[in-house]
Amino acid sequence: MAMRRKFRNEFTAIIERDGKWYIAYCPEIPGANGQGRTKEEARQNLAEAIALILEDRREDALRGLPRGAARETVSVK
Repeated sequence: MAMRRKFRNEFTAIIERDGKWYIAYCPEIPGANGQGRTKEEARQNLAEAIALILEDRREDALRGLPRGAARETVSVK
């Protein structure tokens, strides 16, 4: 049986030191990255970038809905 992963709006943050800065990126969300003088600041900036990217992708996807298509919400457990 395949292992099921629970989704809870959690993503992977890869954080690296680059001189005086911390650089963070998320491999699950292409283009999502953040930076900061501290690890926490880089992580927070990454979280904000992820939220903006997901919001933009949702808005973009919903723009092209065919007339008469049903729009419903689905929850993943």
